[in-house]
Amino acid sequence: MKASKIYFTMLILCSLMFSCTKLNEDLYSELEDAGSVSKSVDDLLTSAYSTLNGPYQQDNRWALQEITTDEAMAPTRGGDWDDNGIHRALHLHLWNADNSYMANTFNGLGNAIFQGSNVLRFKPSVQQAAEAKFIRSLAMFDMLDLWDQVPYRESLESFKTPPSVLKGQEAIDFIIKDINDAMGALPDKTEAYVANKNAARVLLMKLYLNKGAFLNRQAPTFSKEDMNKVIALAKEITASGEYSVSAPGHYFDNFAPNNDKISTENIFTLYNENGVRGGSVDRTWNTVAHYNMLPGGWNGWCTLSDFYDKFQSSDERRGIYYDYPADTTSNRKKDYHRQNVGFFAGQQYNWTTNKPLMARNPSTAPLVFTPEVTLRTSGATLETAGIRPMKYAYDYSSTGQKNNDWVVYRYSDVLLMEAEAILRGGDGTAIEALALVNKIRINRGVLPLTALTLDNLLDERGRELYWEGWRRQDLIRFGKFLEAWQEKPADASANTLLFAIPAQQVASNPNLTQNPGF
Repeated sequence: MKASKIYFTMLILCSLMFSCTKLNEDLYSELEDAGSVSKSVDDLLTSAYSTLNGPYQQDNRWALQEITTDEAMAPTRGGDWDDNGIHRALHLHLWNADNSYMANTFNGLGNAIFQGSNVLRFKPSVQQAAEAKFIRSLAMFDMLDLWDQVPYRESLESFKTPPSVLKGQEAIDFIIKDINDAMGALPDKTEAYVANKNAARVLLMKLYLNKGAFLNRQAPTFSKEDMNKVIALAKEITASGEYSVSAPGHYFDNFAPNNDKISTENIFTLYNENGVRGGSVDRTWNTVAHYNMLPGGWNGWCTLSDFYDKFQSSDERRGIYYDYPADTTSNRKKDYHRQNVGFFAGQQYNWTTNKPLMARNPSTAPLVFTPEVTLRTSGATLETAGIRPMKYAYDYSSTGQKNNDWVVYRYSDVLLMEAEAILRGGDGTAIEALALVNKIRINRGVLPLTALTLDNLLDERGRELYWEGWRRQDLIRFGKFLEAWQEKPADASANTLLFAIPAQQVASNPNLTQNPGF
């Protein structure tokens, strides 16, 4: 086994256990003595990017940000999708410190922070160092959002002591400095899967917009200074001329198998390419598709009818037939043109024969996805309850890793954040904020709004960014996360505005303090 492969294995173990052995120190020396430092930096940076796949690509972090909201649910279907109640606990806001989604997300983001820092040890180029700092800052931002505690090692020379922990304003200041230090060396124009100046600007926008919520999640405040920073950063991104809102009929270009080539919106993505590297982007299909669909899925997650009802029937985002080269089915070749992206509701069809699909058990029941769904389903609705969102067009052209790059930041989100910052007291007029939102709506096939309020802006963020991993953060910032919605009563305590720190992490790092209520 090559030394570098052993080295990467040890890095992962170190990041999870927060301790390293003399063996790892020997491996550092081995790489340097072999004159392979330059090559190892490239490999280390690629590895740092790749650590983001687990938390982000419809798993772990995604589940914490979506299944806990009014937008997504993972109902228990008879004996399926029970998993000791971890999915129900997320939707009901009844989690504890042993929930595996929290453990996996904490480990995954901690690993990304570690890997980003580790790149800086091996004499990276100025741009490589800047990219590593962006990756580290992105993971730290999510740690801050989810737990308000960010484990961090100033030095990676010794692992005899546990990481220190950054909280609140201290964490915010660290991330802002890290991003600003990196900004000058990041490229202006590059592939979206490479950290770039505009991606760094979006991360700063999100930090300034959520700063008041991070400091007081129960009663967020929004300073004019912070809102003006959001607006200024948005204008810089627009002025770069690199992005435009997807043209009518092209919303799903942003999530297509060749989205790295055709998207006009994607600012930062996670790289997926069959035979090269990537994450589990096919989970976007597998977690929701019925067994008898093409391809068959695990018949699990769904949206809620109240959220689905926020869409007008003409809204492209709700679902269309999307014509794309990687669709090799008869749905395209024989012009069946059945809906293949968006929210799947009602009778489903076989894309080989164009005949109605049937359920599996009983096989005589039509496969009709219904708006009605309960957190525990049984009987006749076991396989059919719940409308299924499928945002990433399935890559039929690939038998292995799917080639759709995972979207982290998009230009439409930039415009929506800019409009929100104006509404929250930043410089600008209500007419300007409204125009930003309507620029998106018109291209999605819906009528422009006549006025913009925080409530209808939150709805618009839901429609535009559904299942992209921002809903929980939005609901907290808009003061809605503790409220009741379908299949969830109002929260008994505001403690659920933060997640429980995994028990194993609290036990291994005395600098961590369990969040209140857990």
